[in-house]
Amino acid sequence: MSWPAWCPAALVAVCAMVGVAREEDAMSQSLTGAKGDPAHGRTIVANRQVGLCLLCHSGPFPEERFQGNLAPDLKGAGSRWSEGQLRLRIVDPGRVNPATIMPAYHRTEGLARVAPSYRGKPVLSPEQIEDVVAFLMTLKD
Repeated sequence: MSWPAWCPAALVAVCAMVGVAREEDAMSQSLTGAKGDPAHGRTIVANRQVGLCLLCHSGPFPEERFQGNLAPDLKGAGSRWSEGQLRLRIVDPGRVNPATIMPAYHRTEGLARVAPSYRGKPVLSPEQIEDVVAFLMTLKD
């Protein structure tokens, strides 16, 4: 059986839409060399002074009012993306989508419109990023 000439391109497009990991779409290595703490990650995501995630995202946080609707719902994030894909999207989302409005939480170079207090400093530490990744990986539904 032979496949139509367009089949490989269609397969690549479908895989990209469903979030199948590609090397350039993920950061497979932990920033700390260790797994993060999911409980601490949940605290960071829900905290409006640290992660600020809920300004744009919504998720399984019934105690939090006024969740965002500008970005994907975090519910099911651990099913939609791999650990490495989540890590890259937090560290430097512009590598996945150059037009993103999501800030780079660990990249410090080549950024525009950075508050003076944050210039040259990551928003989250490597440990905090790993904690957020660990938490998001628990969100399977």
